[in-house]
This record gives sequence, structure tokens and C-alpha cells, in this order.
Amino acid sequence: MRLDKFLAETGVGSRKEAKQLLKKGLVTVNGQVIKEAKTQVDEVQDIIVFAGEELTYQEYYYYMLHKPQGVISATEDKWDQTVVDLLKDEDYREDLFPVGRLDKDTEGLLLLTNDGQLAHQLLSPKKHVDKEYFAIVQGIVTTDDIRQFATGFALTNKELVKPSELMIDSVNEEEEQSEIRLIIQEGKFHQVKRMFEAVGKKVIYLKRLRMGNLWLDEELELGEYRALTEKELDGLKMNK
Repeated sequence: MRLDKFLAETGVGSRKEAKQLLKKGLVTVNGQVIKEAKTQVDEVQDIIVFAGEELTYQEYYYYMLHKPQGVISATEDKWDQTVVDLLKDEDYREDLFPVGRLDKDTEGLLLLTNDGQLAHQLLSPKKHVDKEYFAIVQGIVTTDDIRQFATGFALTNKELVKPSELMIDSVNEEEEQSEIRLIIQEGKFHQVKRMFEAVGKKVIYLKRLRMGNLWLDEELELGEYRALTEKELDGLKMNK
């Protein structure tokens, strides 16, 4: 890896800023001052020091975000705030992206990473990775709905959805509302909302609780995030 790229990857600054720092003699590689940006380094074996501090290279980053409503699941948008915009400056990287998407008005668990291979494994329909949601539904959800969801059915546009697991947490007959949990293994556009529309009901609040073996940390406030623990990351990779 080029030395200026290594410095940028470890958060010292942009490639352009890294070149300026190198010219000032602020970087050593294995004890020797290096000023050439194109110098090739071993990011694992070489000891690289900037301004007296040894730099540690990390290839992949994994953040659990408690996504709030009103934020777009994208890396950039001309009009709206994106999930990447919620990152602090010291955590932001150009290669970070959300794994899958949550609708603008949906809250809950969203994984941000630069590990494309893991993202593919989690999103691939062939891998059957569970995605669990909590929802408040306008309408009384019944055991008939549970049976229909369990067998799979066609949405209003005739698109088929695979079998899913619907659980009723509570029903408020006076307000004609139901609190439910739903486990699906697909990620079609507006899927949860469209599934309930197909049975004559409307989702008025939606939150993702889990993706594979990764559960949302309820101690995270809306808009907050943290790095995954090694245990959480190992659990996610088990879905592969």
C-alpha cells in the first residue's frame, strides 16, 4: 500500500493532506523518516509513526446505528440527511455504507460498514437472513393473518412474498390497533407496509429490531451509533 493511502486510511487526513505531512518529515517507517508519498509499506508488519504516535491499520469498520425517522438510508442525498451524515468526523470514511435500507420514516437497527462481502452475505436472498421488526398496525391483526403470513401470499400488485413469522404482542380493540413483531427474510421495497396493506391494514409505526444474530442495542438513543463488539461481529458472520 502507498504510504499516503495508509495515512488516509488510518485517519491522519486526506491523501493530499498526508502528502503535505510527509514533506514536513512527520512520518517514520520502521524508525526512518519517509517523505515520499508513493513509498510502499506493509500495513500490517511495518511500524509507522506519525508525530510520535504509532498508527494501527484497520481494514474493515462496523457500526450499529439506531436510525431515527426522517433520515435516508444512503451515503449521499441532495435534499435529506443521510445515515452517514450522523457519523462523527473522526468516524466518517468515504467507503462506509448502510447494509440494506430502512424507509425514511422507519426507525431501528442499521449496520454501517465498508465490508462489501459481509453486506452481500447478509442481503443475499439465498442466505435466508432473518430481519425482525416491531410495528404498530392500524387494524386488528388476527390468527388468520398469522396463517396467511406463514404460507406466503401475493401483494396488491401480485408480487409474491415468501412465508414469514407474524406474532401479535397486543391488541387494542377500542382504538383498533395492534402491536406486532414480524420476521421476514426478504427486503422488498416497503415490504412490511405492503404486506399489511394486502390484508387490509396499515402500518403506522415501524422499527427494525434485529438482523440475523445482531440485535439493536436499546441503550442507543435515536441517531446514536457504536462500533460492533467482537462477539456481535462473530455472530453476524455466522449468518454466512
